[in-house]
Amino acid sequence: MALLGDRAGKPPIFDFSNLRGDIYGGLTAGIVALPLALAFGAGVFPPGVEGGAIAGLWGAIIVGFFAALFGGTNTQISGPTGPMVVVFAGLLASLVATMDPSMTVEEQVLSAIPLLFAAVVLGGIMQILAGVFKLGKYIKLVPYPVISGFMSGIGVIIILLQFSRLFGGAPEGGTVFSAIEAIPVAISNINYSALGLAVLTLATVFLWPKKFSKFLPGTLAALIVGTLAGLLLTNVPILGAIPSGIPDFVLPQLSGNTLVIVLEAAVILAVLGAIDSLLTSLVADNVTRTRHNSDQELIGQGVGNTIAGFFGALPGAGATMRTMVNIRTGGTTKISGMVHGLVLLAIVLVLSPLAAKIPHAVLAGILVKVGYDIIDFSYIRSALKGPRFDYVIMMLVLLVTVFVDLITAVGLGVVLAALAFVWRTADVQLKEASNVLPRTTTPEERKILEESDGRISMFDFGGAMSFSAAADLGHHVRQGVPAGSGAIILDFSRLPFVDVSAARAIETIAVDAKASGKRVYTSGISPEVMKKLKGLRIDEALDPNYAFEDRLTALRHAAEQIGSNPKGGKPTSGSEPLPA
Repeated sequence: MALLGDRAGKPPIFDFSNLRGDIYGGLTAGIVALPLALAFGAGVFPPGVEGGAIAGLWGAIIVGFFAALFGGTNTQISGPTGPMVVVFAGLLASLVATMDPSMTVEEQVLSAIPLLFAAVVLGGIMQILAGVFKLGKYIKLVPYPVISGFMSGIGVIIILLQFSRLFGGAPEGGTVFSAIEAIPVAISNINYSALGLAVLTLATVFLWPKKFSKFLPGTLAALIVGTLAGLLLTNVPILGAIPSGIPDFVLPQLSGNTLVIVLEAAVILAVLGAIDSLLTSLVADNVTRTRHNSDQELIGQGVGNTIAGFFGALPGAGATMRTMVNIRTGGTTKISGMVHGLVLLAIVLVLSPLAAKIPHAVLAGILVKVGYDIIDFSYIRSALKGPRFDYVIMMLVLLVTVFVDLITAVGLGVVLAALAFVWRTADVQLKEASNVLPRTTTPEERKILEESDGRISMFDFGGAMSFSAAADLGHHVRQGVPAGSGAIILDFSRLPFVDVSAARAIETIAVDAKASGKRVYTSGISPEVMKKLKGLRIDEALDPNYAFEDRLTALRHAAEQIGSNPKGGKPTSGSEPLPA
């Protein structure tokens, strides 16, 4: 009775309380997914290669069903997505480039299939391991400008890959550069029938009224209208024969000369799929007021992609648009995601022969709309009003994604964003540390500091200190101490820990102060910080006779020591009391 829960109070695996809404939500999401899955499958494989479009459908079926069953987001709808398909297409192009050039394109693709889907299986296993080792929380640490940049870059790639198909042509090689090279060739050899269908498709997907979308999604309407119009034409490229029935089992393979290519693609698929899915989970949480389980979601996505790889299906991830459709039409539990997969399964088994007549130009038009929707225009329009460096990071990641590769783009973006954060944090920390007066003081503390007439300086380490701030801390403290100061108080009360850089900066401050004849007092050093200072032998620069539990006591002691020296004469260094 695990399906219904048990007496120990464990929640049920399935919640049937909203069965009608889940069925309707899954049915609607399946209908929305149909044209996208076909378009993604057809867009990956070169024209003439049998089984391209059906691979997209089986990706939506397998990943959609198993990610819902084992995942951690109740309303998530998974399947092939733009980012995943771009990586998959790039891998296929890289593998085909290693094949015997005397082979036909179809033979090269068929030879690459075991290697291609090895990457999908390995990527799925990596996602499962990431969930098992609870790495889900770290996946979400990628900064928004980086996410915006590579998602927008992927949108640009999708449009470029499909652009020549709008004119009846097709790029050879499946890379961005081959797609760009194919554009002028396609324009100079326009298939006007294909172009007409593409324009009709684009007009439908971009202008379809929202009020009709509840009953018939714009992409499905474009697929139906474009296909019916294509039946009246005789010279447009179409999908051709589509295999029906259960797909054949694919035994993944690895070979020495392509091992690095496959492993790199597997890592990208795993990481990108995780980011894509968990971002969609966050969107679903915001709409449904629920909380997903990141690690369980990674396991579910990993199971779905692993199984998909064994059956020659496209890899997938959480799909934001399809998830929102599911939620808005009543889906609230994982049953809806499973129904979405079963609906597509029924369509494949019954209606796949009809899909053979779908023109490539129609699917290309649908994918151009997908690419357009992925580009983060809202951030691009408003970015210049925000931090300029974030905008630079976003645009740099976009360009590197398009013209280099995605993993380089993400790595570069994360490093630059981290450096920018450290720089900004260091700037704030240095401004705080440079103040002779702490941010907050009691009346007695302020009175002592005011009456000292600059002979006592206090520096408040306000919170954890970054290594970049520590590098300039000694210089800023030196500048902040008045010429007649005879005592410096370093307040550690709000410093929870120190690293080596911060510890060395503290040592520099203490040594410089003693060298200039100033007495160094410390206050509020926690046992953890002191342990670190002792381990690095920094405590040797700090006189234990002038270490106090709180800064008020340190201030009182400093005031007593310099009380008889109103002009701020230079005190003696070392641990001896200042001369009376």
